[in-house]
Amino acid sequence: MNAAVLLRLDAIRYVAQQTLSFEFAAPDGSPLPPATPGAHIGLHLPNGIMRQYSLIHTAESMSSYEIAVKLDAKGRGGSRFMHESLRVGTQLPVEPPRNNFPLADEAGQSVFIAGGIGITPILAMIERLAEVHRSFTLHYAVRARDELCYLSLLQRSCRPQLHVDAEHGGRVMDIAAIAAQAPPDAHLYCCGPGPMLAAFEASTRGRPEANIHLEYFTPREAASTDGSYTVVLGRSGREFPVRAGQRLLHVLREAGIEISTSCEEGVCASCETRILEGIPDHRDSILSPQERASGRTMMVCVSGSRSPRLVLDL
Repeated sequence: MNAAVLLRLDAIRYVAQQTLSFEFAAPDGSPLPPATPGAHIGLHLPNGIMRQYSLIHTAESMSSYEIAVKLDAKGRGGSRFMHESLRVGTQLPVEPPRNNFPLADEAGQSVFIAGGIGITPILAMIERLAEVHRSFTLHYAVRARDELCYLSLLQRSCRPQLHVDAEHGGRVMDIAAIAAQAPPDAHLYCCGPGPMLAAFEASTRGRPEANIHLEYFTPREAASTDGSYTVVLGRSGREFPVRAGQRLLHVLREAGIEISTSCEEGVCASCETRILEGIPDHRDSILSPQERASGRTMMVCVSGSRSPRLVLDL
């Protein structure tokens, strides 16, 4: 657990079809750690599941954290538990805000593409850009109109360009056309389901890497279990074999090495560790291609090694 604090669930609200918002605050009313647009918090649910959810609103001074959760019948159980079992007054360990999807609020032009519940981190971003009078456009897609979230709040900051699949014969938003029309120096952001993110990545290839922003909340790749390498702790010199079928994180834990983790799926960055020697086998959903190529850090919860020897700053 990463510095989690006990917060109380103060409110549950209907947001859209199969989507509820949950608002958490300190039981004693004390202020909460600040958050920047694009940040998320981690919830440790009573059923043993840990999940990350984007914050709807962010500020330097915060009295509560609000998130929105869509019920996913085919999911891994987190959304179902929150919809069916959480009650106002329940206290949960909540990890403070982390931001793997930061806003470049100095950009001259920003283009946002959101799909369904993916509007949640983007809402905080456009509120910030509206506050500092920066130019931006928002393209928001849903499958059906009753899935639109926070539309009235969005309309306070901008005129969102909506795309409802059901009203276009089931046709999805044309991500490639949006990207092609964006100014060459614009910053482009995307948050939504896997197919949308994949289309966004394909459509923005060739643009400056620093101007492309997206966030995954589900793993893009399976964890590395190829093994056949040795992990070395750079600070003590201790060595441990990682065999086929094993994950690096589990080998480190079995050796008594304390690793800060949260999601254990490569989507939260809690376990990011510096590499002193070796070639990592990156399996996370966070590092950019340039960061991966640098070989400076890795997420040890899912990644492994392509070299026979991997030395970590542990």
